[in-house]
Amino acid sequence: MTRDVKEIFARERGGSSGASGAPPAPAALAAKVRTLGPSMTRSMQRVAEAVASDPAGCAALTVTGLAELTGTSEATVVRTARLLGYPGYRDLRLALAGLAAQQQSGRAPAITTDIAVDDPIADVVAKLAYDEQQTLADTAAGLDTVQLAAAVTALTTARRTDVYGVGASGLVAQDLTQKLLRIGLMAHAHSDPHLAVTNAVQLRAGDVAIAITHSGSTGDVIEPLRVAFERGATTVAVTGRPDGPVTQYADHVLTTSTARESELRPAAMSSRTGQLLVVDCLFVGVAQRTYEKAAPALSASYEALAHRHRS
Repeated sequence: MTRDVKEIFARERGGSSGASGAPPAPAALAAKVRTLGPSMTRSMQRVAEAVASDPAGCAALTVTGLAELTGTSEATVVRTARLLGYPGYRDLRLALAGLAAQQQSGRAPAITTDIAVDDPIADVVAKLAYDEQQTLADTAAGLDTVQLAAAVTALTTARRTDVYGVGASGLVAQDLTQKLLRIGLMAHAHSDPHLAVTNAVQLRAGDVAIAITHSGSTGDVIEPLRVAFERGATTVAVTGRPDGPVTQYADHVLTTSTARESELRPAAMSSRTGQLLVVDCLFVGVAQRTYEKAAPALSASYEALAHRHRS
């Protein structure tokens, strides 16, 4: 990692504590645990899993009590709180108490199990709908609106936008570029890694490059983003792993929910739901900022295609 990359990496995340900006709302706590859990040490995972599974019980514990409950140390509990976005354990306890109150006043979800091979199709529909709703809620709760607004600003004034994604993420990349094109902005989606790098070389300051990768470690997406970053373009990462390698070359990071993984539905496939929500947020934000130009362009594109949808 270059020196400049390290400086931006630290600046955008407020240092290594993970506690920059306002603490996340109680409703976002479970989403943060699911998103950051894979990157935690095993001891920190035990703390995170405990507070997510029993917020009321953990809210009543001191830092020493939670450390004893999870078989960890007080330092581990404090580090976990900071990684989840809270300045200290006291702030985490307040969030846990708020989350417990919300859970007590609301109804527990009726559907929590994975899809089984012999499930009736009606159950499959219900379980998928629940998972999709949870993924959207978690992504919305964990989305950094400051980073989102900065990305929207960059897209609004960009000379050109390149979007990188492969597999399911490639479909999301195409979705974003189609939306931007319909409001008159220059945008291209690249799923071929060779073409992606070739195009990234042509970018410069004032351009935007967006990498979409659930794992945050897809080499075919990271390489063109790195090239775009080094050429001076504003770079954005849409990823389920805010600590993944792709974020080393991202000026702005937009985190999606890490969906529950099952035998019939890998997380990389179900992650597309959260990615599409982020893409829609980007598009609507840009359309709002450029409304006087975007509205006529969108109307013109609709009229140009309307005859193809008439019998």
